[in-house]
Amino acid sequence: MSFVIAFGALCFLMLVAYRGFSVILFAPVAAMGAVFLTDPAAVPAAFSGVYMERMVGFVKDYFPVFLLGAVFGKMIEISGFSKSIVSAVIGMVGEREAVLSIVLVGAILTYGGVSLFVVVFAVYPFAAEMFRQSHIPKRLIPGAIALGAFSFTMDSLPGTPQIQNIIPTTYFKTNAFAAPALGVIGGAFILVAGMAWLEWRRKRAQAAGEGYGEGHINEPPPLEHDKLAPAWLAILPLVLVFGLNKLFTTLIKTRYGAGYDLKLPAMAAPIHVAVDKLQAVWAVEGALLAGIAAVAVFAWRPVSARFAEGGKAAVAGALLASINTASEYGFGAVIATLPGFLVIRDALGGIPNPLVREAVTVTSLAGITGSASGGMSIALAAMSDQFIAAAKAHGIPMEVLHRVAAMASGGMDTLPHNGAVITLLMVCGLTHRQSYKDIFAVTVIKTMAVFVVIGVYQLTGWV
Repeated sequence: MSFVIAFGALCFLMLVAYRGFSVILFAPVAAMGAVFLTDPAAVPAAFSGVYMERMVGFVKDYFPVFLLGAVFGKMIEISGFSKSIVSAVIGMVGEREAVLSIVLVGAILTYGGVSLFVVVFAVYPFAAEMFRQSHIPKRLIPGAIALGAFSFTMDSLPGTPQIQNIIPTTYFKTNAFAAPALGVIGGAFILVAGMAWLEWRRKRAQAAGEGYGEGHINEPPPLEHDKLAPAWLAILPLVLVFGLNKLFTTLIKTRYGAGYDLKLPAMAAPIHVAVDKLQAVWAVEGALLAGIAAVAVFAWRPVSARFAEGGKAAVAGALLASINTASEYGFGAVIATLPGFLVIRDALGGIPNPLVREAVTVTSLAGITGSASGGMSIALAAMSDQFIAAAKAHGIPMEVLHRVAAMASGGMDTLPHNGAVITLLMVCGLTHRQSYKDIFAVTVIKTMAVFVVIGVYQLTGWV
């Protein structure tokens, strides 16, 4: 019965997410419902002492990353830099390689720190124009954008500032550049396999005489190519974010060590800050701040004219994304205290390989919640201690645990109820029936890549 309660709470959360209800509202409902069915008297204490404590702790650690990432992405958008980058990549790759061009621009923007939601809005107008001119079915656009923005640059490549690559750092005391060799191998597998799928789909449509199609909705207006900033200037803030992220990661570790005792003049007693858990978070925050400042300097006129409204939208998006994930994190912490979770943990403990166990746990919860960061947060909140203990027993470096967790979170997360998938289809004016098949193919490839990386590590010991 205890297992049914824990599993039922997970299913309930998946159902409400799929139906479009707010996770912020229903995550505590699901968690407290499970507590009530286990021990009714424990509900108030579990809510205040576990759910809210963990939820607030997540916001304390990660909200600045959500906020700065959202502001940076919005400034890249309103400055016109995103259009410049897209236009430049298309010019270099060539309009005949429409699918590859869209994948690459999505990858460049997300790897540079731009939120994947911003990427969807920035890339879609170019994708629609290129696919129309190249007579490629519009239904393939979501798959191309998903491969570029939702996959290897989100959680595989070392140094990516996306939140999915930052969350594991506080558990495993790693940094954003953890396991670079495995990350590059996994990222290359996703890119090559994903492009092979999309090109196969394009050639099949071409052989069948299928073109862009007619009667589509949400068609973008014609693009204006004559008002774009130089490409080198537009990409400079993204390069700056990546470079400073690496630099700050090294400097923070050298300057602060494992911890820092904060003692300001008016403080009665010092506060100890565990720097080894926060160095990656601090590095990304510093890099994003520098990127924001660079965009403001390089494109002051358009940014200053539109920042008031753009800033409000960025803050609203950051609040929603961070509280959504924090709610799921609190939910996971509560579920981990229930007897039913022991059944789940013991069942997963039957998987002998610690990395496979971690990958299956994280990607399963990401699929259930429809959120990469949410599923990983639930898994690590509940089982990170077990993952670490098993890894140490098998001599597995924490960097490998980090990379596997990050990549697994971006595995089955893009099921039909995923918020990014719904947004992508809405922006493109397409339905799940028309375009989800290609998004799911990318999802399967991402999930396979995690096990490819595990296999490479087992065979070679590369990190």
